[in-house]
Order: sequence, then C-alpha cells, then structure tokens
Amino acid sequence: MDIPTYEREYAAKGYLAVAGVDEVGRGPLAGPVVCAAVIMPLEDGKLVAGVDDSKKLSAKKREALAEQIKKVARAYAIAEVDEGTIDEINILQATRLCMKRAVESLGVPADMVLTDGVMTLDIEAEQRSIVKGDALVYSIGAASILAKTYRDALMKKRAEEYPAYGFEKNAGYGTQAHIRAIKEVGICKIHRKTFVKKFWDGKERT
Repeated sequence: MDIPTYEREYAAKGYLAVAGVDEVGRGPLAGPVVCAAVIMPLEDGKLVAGVDDSKKLSAKKREALAEQIKKVARAYAIAEVDEGTIDEINILQATRLCMKRAVESLGVPADMVLTDGVMTLDIEAEQRSIVKGDALVYSIGAASILAKTYRDALMKKRAEEYPAYGFEKNAGYGTQAHIRAIKEVGICKIHRKTFVKKFWDGKERT
C-alpha cells in the first residue's frame, strides 16, 4: 500500500488536502481511545514505503514509520477521548468525537476526509468511509500507525502509575492476566467501568 491511489483520485477531482483518519483503542478495558488524522504528500519522491494497517506491523517497524510519516506529512494531529467520556457517551460516540477532534486540529484544513470502517463524522469537510481502509488507503494506514504508536507509549506510562495490570504489555486490552488483576485488586482510575462489569465487583481498591 505504498501508492496513495484514493488520495490521488480525489486530488484529480480538485481536492487539495485529503486526510486519512483512524482510531486505536476501541476495545481495551482501560485507557483512552486515540485517533490520528494525517494529510500526506502525494509526490512519488515523498512517499513513505511500508505504510500498512498498524496491526500488521511490528512495534519496531511502526515506530520507524511513525517518525518518517511525521517528517513528511503536510499536516497531522492526534487526539484522545478519556475513559470517563467513553463510559458516559459509549465507545462509538467517543470514537466519532475523537476523530472529529483530530480532523479539526490539523494545521492544514482538510477538504476531503477518508475514515476507516463505517464512520460518519460531524465535520464540515466532505467525507468517505472505507471498510478495511487502514489496509487499503495510504493516508488511513499512516494515521493508524501514528495513533497506535502514540497510544502504546501512553499506556506504557500508565503502567508506571498502575503496575498491577501489565499495561506495558497489554495496552489495556482484556488479557487473562489483566482480568485476573482486576478481580484481585479492583480497578484503577483509567479503567472503563462500562467495559469491566462482567468481572468487576464494583469496588475501586487502588
């Protein structure tokens, strides 16, 4: 996916700033949902080789690509929505809000926004959702890499604050060890209460 096919298609129609948007962290039991929006240059000499769905890449490869993307991007922005808001408005609406914040934080206003999955955003720019976009669309893949590396780094920091849960390994996802820790010591401040109901006794012990 080294060729920005969708972006060039829209550029040929007169769109000057095509942004790809993706999220990371819809499924974890703890931590925020993180979204990135990125407008990549379309010239052959400025393309970043190896961009793909972040889940298909090793951590080392993602980090290297993230640095390259940040260097060449015309604009990029990363946003997050915390666990309290996720509990309040649900994860779907929190993801929509997060994507909206990322798009609206771009230093270059987007005139076309390409989102992964099936997602309609409350934004002024035109938009299109593309199923499996993170594996098919260059700028969405780039956004997924930025969001993933940002969130992984954030959860490693949270692991230092809340060492019982192994956030540095599971990034907040519901591994057996993580669930066992919740049952043994309770939840911490960054857990999503609506996500842990099945195995949480309702007490915050930490």
